[in-house]
Amino acid sequence: MKTKVLSTSDEDLDIAAEIIRSGGLVAFPTETVYGLGADALNPEAVRKIYQVKGRPADNPSIVHISQIEELKGLCLEITEDIRTLAAVFWPGPMTMIVKRDPKIPDVTTGGLDTVGIRMPRGKGASELIRRSGLPIAAPSANISGKPSPTEAQHVLDDFDGRIEAVIDDGPCDVGIESTVIDMTGASPMILRPGFLTKRDFEEALGKPVLLDPTLNQRPDPSRDDFHPKAPGQKYKHYAPDAEMILFDGDPENVRKAILAEQKRREEAGQKVRVLFFDEAHEREAARYFFADLRKADRDGIEVILASALPEEGLGFSVMNRMLKSSGFHIIHV
Repeated sequence: MKTKVLSTSDEDLDIAAEIIRSGGLVAFPTETVYGLGADALNPEAVRKIYQVKGRPADNPSIVHISQIEELKGLCLEITEDIRTLAAVFWPGPMTMIVKRDPKIPDVTTGGLDTVGIRMPRGKGASELIRRSGLPIAAPSANISGKPSPTEAQHVLDDFDGRIEAVIDDGPCDVGIESTVIDMTGASPMILRPGFLTKRDFEEALGKPVLLDPTLNQRPDPSRDDFHPKAPGQKYKHYAPDAEMILFDGDPENVRKAILAEQKRREEAGQKVRVLFFDEAHEREAARYFFADLRKADRDGIEVILASALPEEGLGFSVMNRMLKSSGFHIIHV
């Protein structure tokens, strides 16, 4: 199979939409990361996503729509809170967990009675969905466990010759996956942090929003009975080929510790990459973190040394990815 690299021209988007209708796979750009899409209502098409990615079957996929009205055919109950968040944040980097309509196949939802739905920004995503006339199931377009793709080349690095097409619309603006908020409980709860934060949702709803208490905590390997409602809750994610170590503490102490470790590792003959982040540049950290990991892999880097961010607001969301990327290898200085 030859993977087609398509643009966002009308002609190319029509080609991509026909691939989706025919049961094929198309990687497409959103404002967050590139997704690997298939017809969400076609079980065989969705299974191809899991096979190509090497994705565990109980890890649910997010269903993407192009109009708020499409939510009605996928969700059993649309509450006032769901309507409010959709009106305020769609199109945008928010996924809502809702009670699924039975017509959505089990393979798409990981066997759950809930489904994550999102309405992404950008022509490559919205027009692909609209022209296909179908909701599109799409996890990130990377081999399961690897850093998420924020450029079309990242997708090709993993899947060239294994999927039908990728739509190239340049680098993604946000750079980390959408915030996932569960709307099925007594109170809204964030299951995966992202660009939109707890404060954003509380301002929109005028009520408290909970954070999953396991966020940014080392996963419990004994929890084999845990069935994730959102991608990224259970399995190792975002890991580069290199060993990755985070350093947390006073910024000056962190810088000294990283430089000392860099010197020690380089004197031992290892290829080292240093990533310095600070709370004044959280937005840039979010946008470029996955791309930095991908570049380190391409450059044959063996060790990545990175400074931690304060776990507040967007920094909390970026640290969620950094902790998982490092396997929770963090040194406090």
